[in-house]
Amino acid sequence: FAEGIARFVVKSEEPVLDEELLKRLRLEEMQKQVLSMLEVAKRALNEESLELATSVFAKDNLLDEINAEATAVLAEYIKEHNDIELDPRSIFDVQVKRLHEYKRQLLNILHVMYLYNELKEHPDMEFYPRTFIFGAKAAAGYKNAKLTIKLINSVADVINNDKSLDGKIRVVFIEDYRVSIAEWIFAAADVSEQISTASKEASGTGNMKFMLNGALTLGTMDGANVEIVEEVGEENAFIFGMSSDEVIAHERNRDYDPMQIFNQDQDIRKVLMQLINGFYSPNDPELFRDLYNSLLNTQCTQYADTYFILKDFRSYVEAQKRVMKAYQDETGWAKSAILNVAHSGKFSSDRTIQEYVDDIWKLKKITVDCE
Repeated sequence: FAEGIARFVVKSEEPVLDEELLKRLRLEEMQKQVLSMLEVAKRALNEESLELATSVFAKDNLLDEINAEATAVLAEYIKEHNDIELDPRSIFDVQVKRLHEYKRQLLNILHVMYLYNELKEHPDMEFYPRTFIFGAKAAAGYKNAKLTIKLINSVADVINNDKSLDGKIRVVFIEDYRVSIAEWIFAAADVSEQISTASKEASGTGNMKFMLNGALTLGTMDGANVEIVEEVGEENAFIFGMSSDEVIAHERNRDYDPMQIFNQDQDIRKVLMQLINGFYSPNDPELFRDLYNSLLNTQCTQYADTYFILKDFRSYVEAQKRVMKAYQDETGWAKSAILNVAHSGKFSSDRTIQEYVDDIWKLKKITVDCE
C-alpha cells in the first residue's frame, strides 16, 4: 500500500524513489524503505497529487485490489476456525487488543446488539453490511473481561445464525489472538476501533498499525488517537465521546448517574435488559448479570458504569452511522485511507527513540570501530 501511494503522489516530483530502490523493498530493508516512502509521500501530498492518487485508487479499485489478498486470507482463516462465512464487500470493523474494561469492548458489542435490534424491528432500513471482528485475551482472574468475551461469542451465535438478516451483520471473535494472526487482521481492516474511555489510554500501538495499513480510526480523543488526528485531520477519522477533561470532571464530582440514561433511552434499556432476560443466554439468564450490574449499580464495582459506556453510547452510535455513510463514498474513503498511510511514518520507533535520545536522555552519538 505504501509503495503504491508513494508511486502516485511523487509522480510529478523529482524521482526520489527509483525503480531499483523499489525492487529492493523486501525483507530486512522493508521497514526502513517503507518509512522513507511514507515521508516522501507526506512531503509530496498537495491537492493536485492527492486528487490524482485518490482518483486512480478509487477509479481502478486499487484499494480493493490491495486489500483483496489480506481479506481472502483472513476470511479463509475465520471460515476454518470459526465456521463463519464473511462477506468480502462488508465493512471490516475491527477491535483487537487486550481485554480490559477501560478499552470498552463492551461498548462495541452493546452497539452490535443495538444494530441487531434495529434490523429486526426495521428489516428494510438502509444498511451497509458490517463484519465486526474482535480479538483479545483476558487475565486469568479478570471476571468481567472473561464475561465480555463470553457475551461477544453469545451474540455472535445468535446473529450469525439468524437467516432473516441475510448476512447483513457478522460477528467474529478470533481465539488466541497473536502476532501471526494480527498481520492478516491489520491488512484486512477497514475500521480501527480505538474506543477507550478518554484519559485512560497511555498511548496504544495497534491504532498506528491499522493506520499504516489504511484503516480509518473510529475512536475517542485518547492516547495516540490524539496524535493520529493531529496528523490526518479530524475529517479523516471518526471521533466521538467525552473529552478527557469531561471524564475527569465527572470522576472528581461524582455527578454521573447511568440509571438516568437507562430510564430515558429505550434503545439502551432494551439492550441492557437482553443481558439479563436470557436473550443471549437462554440456558442461564443470569449469566451476564455482573455486566448489567457494572453498568447500572455498585453491586459488583466501586462505581456504576466506571468507564462511561452508557454516557458515550449515543455519540458512538452516531459515529458508526458516519462510518457507514463515508464507506459508501469510494473516492472520499480512498482519500482518507491514502492520507492515513502517508502520515503514519511519524509513529516509527526510530523517530520515537531518536526523540528520547535528543530530548530526554541527551545522549551523544558514538562511533564503534568494527575492525
